[in-house]
Amino acid sequence: MAQQENQLDRETFSCSICLDLLKDPVTTPCGHSYCMNCIQHFWDGEDERRIYSCPQCRQSFTPRPVLLKNTMLAALVEQLKRTEAAPADLCYAGAEDVACDFCSGRKLKAAKSCLQCLASYCERHLQPHYRSDTFKKHQLVEPSEKLRDNICSRHDEAMKMFCRTDQQCICYLCSVEEHKGHDTVSAAAERDEKQRELEGSRLNVQQRIQDRQKDVKLLQQEVEDINASADKAVEDSERIFTQLIRLLEKSRSDVKRQLRSQQQSEVSRVRELEEELQQEISELQSRDAELEQLSHTDHHTQFLLSYASLPALSESTHSSSIKNRSRHSFEDVTGAVSVVRDILQDVLREMWTSVSQAGTEGSRVKEFPEPKTRAEFLKYSRQITLDANTAHTVLLLSEGNRKVTVMNKRQSYSDHPDSFTGLYQILSGESLTGRCYWELEWRGGADLAVAYKNISRAGDSDECRLGWNDKSWALNCLLNSYIFLHNKVQTPVSGPRSSRVGVYLDHGAGILSLKP
Repeated sequence: MAQQENQLDRETFSCSICLDLLKDPVTTPCGHSYCMNCIQHFWDGEDERRIYSCPQCRQSFTPRPVLLKNTMLAALVEQLKRTEAAPADLCYAGAEDVACDFCSGRKLKAAKSCLQCLASYCERHLQPHYRSDTFKKHQLVEPSEKLRDNICSRHDEAMKMFCRTDQQCICYLCSVEEHKGHDTVSAAAERDEKQRELEGSRLNVQQRIQDRQKDVKLLQQEVEDINASADKAVEDSERIFTQLIRLLEKSRSDVKRQLRSQQQSEVSRVRELEEELQQEISELQSRDAELEQLSHTDHHTQFLLSYASLPALSESTHSSSIKNRSRHSFEDVTGAVSVVRDILQDVLREMWTSVSQAGTEGSRVKEFPEPKTRAEFLKYSRQITLDANTAHTVLLLSEGNRKVTVMNKRQSYSDHPDSFTGLYQILSGESLTGRCYWELEWRGGADLAVAYKNISRAGDSDECRLGWNDKSWALNCLLNSYIFLHNKVQTPVSGPRSSRVGVYLDHGAGILSLKP
């Protein structure tokens, strides 16, 4: 009713020309009211006839009436505007709101719903439930459009009972008919129990939220630690690499300067010898010219006297030494620099492997445990070939450099700085990183080993012997036993006699296994 009265008031105080609330309201002699601008504009169109009419009742006026603002009507319009200034969304029900069932016209939002009345009420229509004893026992809940869901469809009664046997809400009549004998309680009692369960669930959820929030903070701290550690590692590695580059630049400059100094020294020595030879050639050419002139002497006695007075020709002191002297070469320097390069490459490769595995090693061990059966080892199988450049000259390679045999005579290998010169040994051509597994077959006796590439090669000292230094690990396969060697330490190994040995290397984890 309030909305209808308010709507009527708005129509009463609206201009029939613009259909909006009156602005500067004026009243014509016939009693109708308009906005001052609206009626003035309307009469401006009638100036030619000089007869002015009311837009509503069509009564005519001559001359044009002088209109003054109706102050009382203006005050009423302002009051109406202030009434309508209240936010509409706080009063009227929208599409998603529950509307009051008792409002006519434009409905207000419902403030409560009554489970007994099965109706929803705005604040105005809800007042009887607060004031009258008749409604005091009615149960008011938050506004709901599903009030009929609380009514039993069979008996049209409120469902105030709960059947625990069938886990459903029922009315009182249901409890004595089709649910007779079932475990039934009041809906309020069941609600209390379920409410306690809900609170327990909430406590559990809230505890889990707190636990997860703590975990999130730990992870965030871990991210910060990772970023800080990585930033520091990048900064430190940049500094170290800068130092290394400077060291390499200095070494390059030193080698270049030393080579140029040796070059100059050798060239000066050769030039000096060349000058001596040129001088000797000049002396010999002079003697040849003198002898030629003497050969043309006609007087025999004069010839004989002159020939006898010739001084003896001195012997050359350079001829044999020049023919037999060795040519100076700087290939040794090139070889030494190449060795440094190879060692540095190996170190950098191992370093890069360590760096790439450092971040994932912990999780990798968990996700990929060390293999235990041959089938698991074979997942990391690698094909190994032998490097002829490292072979001792009595070793014969065959089958695509995958088989080596000890021979009784030297093989036709060209000299190479990587070859073993004093021990019958050979290395593979592959650099081994990460996880690798390969199998070797042998006959007679053999030493099977894993070594760093920079192991010494020249001579037969312990620095070259596989298993007798800190750069190699070896398994000595004898006729009836095995001995493991590293850095001169010998360890007997028990196991069945076999002509095949499996070798497993986990470079990142530092694991080496040799299994007969």
